[in-house]
Amino acid sequence: MDESHRKQAASRKRTAKAKGASIKKADYEALAEFRYALRKFLAFSEEAASGAGLTPQQHQALLSIKGAPDADWLSISQIAERLLIRHHTAVELVDRLVALGLVARMADPEDGRRIQVHVTKDGEERLRSLSASHIAEVKNIQPTLRKLLRQIRCSDRE
Repeated sequence: MDESHRKQAASRKRTAKAKGASIKKADYEALAEFRYALRKFLAFSEEAASGAGLTPQQHQALLSIKGAPDADWLSISQIAERLLIRHHTAVELVDRLVALGLVARMADPEDGRRIQVHVTKDGEERLRSLSASHIAEVKNIQPTLRKLLRQIRCSDRE
């Protein structure tokens, strides 16, 4: 069973278990506030990306590549997985980023069938300022997120 199938199976199990859970008004309030905080962060992120001349998806791709665990590149398939998009959509996204000079494609020396996508110096410069503002925003909303996560965790104990 591949990774995506395992994740889907785990998600179905969590959903089935959650169907029988008792939900209180406070749970709904905490969940609504949590989604609101996430949506506000996403709106901030979308606006910041636009201000840097990128689409939110282009920003997310650059961040995914630069933040890849144990590597300084991602394959097209990995980009598709990280962004929750289809493979052909990831190819088109990478094509646009290459045209902007923000990423470069390289053949994988270990597997010639696979393409490595690397962030260029121009891409890193654009990503650096976006990441700095995002880190500041995460620090700004951290108290709210902690409070909401505590509320949800405490709800589990009741």
